[in-house]
Amino acid sequence: MSDEVWKRQEIESPCVKICVIHPETRLCTGCMRSIDEIGSWGRMSPEVRRAIMDELPSRAGLLTKRRGGRAARLARKP
Repeated sequence: MSDEVWKRQEIESPCVKICVIHPETRLCTGCMRSIDEIGSWGRMSPEVRRAIMDELPSRAGLLTKRRGGRAARLARKP
């Protein structure tokens, strides 16, 4: 059996398989791409994908820590 079946030309992607969309910025907290970028990634040219990937590190500052949740509620109880 040949291993050729398992060799694929993958599209370069910043995905780290932590797919959580930040509620305010609408950016994925794992890869920092927008929903639109994620959805159209496979149709983008390699040059456009590379330009987006070069921009991603600068987006980290756009994410703010979420307030609330179970831990915050427990901390507020008297």
